[in-house]
Amino acid sequence: MKNIQIVYENEEILLINKEAGMSVQGGAGIAHSLDEELSKQLGYKVFLVHRLDKETSGLMVVAKSAAAANKWIGLIAGKQVKKEYTAVCFALPCVNGKTALAGTLKDNVVKAGRELNAVTDFKVLKSGKVKIVPESEIAVKNTKSAFESEEIELSVLHLTLGTGRMHQIRIHLAKAGCPIVQDDKHGNFKLNKKARKLGLKRLCLAATTITLPIDGKKTVFNVELPEHIKKAVELL
Repeated sequence: MKNIQIVYENEEILLINKEAGMSVQGGAGIAHSLDEELSKQLGYKVFLVHRLDKETSGLMVVAKSAAAANKWIGLIAGKQVKKEYTAVCFALPCVNGKTALAGTLKDNVVKAGRELNAVTDFKVLKSGKVKIVPESEIAVKNTKSAFESEEIELSVLHLTLGTGRMHQIRIHLAKAGCPIVQDDKHGNFKLNKKARKLGLKRLCLAATTITLPIDGKKTVFNVELPEHIKKAVELL
């Protein structure tokens, strides 16, 4: 496997750039998890501080010891770490029944049968309609379907987490009528099918910026968008 990219390192933590498609933690049916592969790459055991979904790429903090992991888990819980994401979505978010270019989503999310508060701030960076060339088979067999598939509306969002609930961004955007492209759990399956005709075949969500408290200062780290999200952005 290709080495996992290390963006920053000190005596306590590693900041890595996770590729889309890699599970963070090992388990049944998972051959190459991030925690196992990074431990092999470095020659010592690493400890997870927080997680990203398998298909979400981007910045993640990993600790070098259990004590460091506990410290940084506490820093994240105490909102000393700021996480920012970029997503490509269908349409625009709706807040209180109205389309919005910026705002806050506050719908609760459910975990283990409990409702937990969740807060996501968003800002639309770019939006527009993208034409789809209908597949020749659809055009011949079903003119109505071909006509309906001529274009989709896409938007690029900058997102900042106020809380760190599982699938929070994906759930919030889906509830706001702005599901992430190729979200196969919370998204719009019909629109995902149309997006595949444009070559958009992976979840378009990445953790692109993180701010960490290092040596008493807030230090900002950024990574470029992965190629599959760059491709989506360039369509607009």
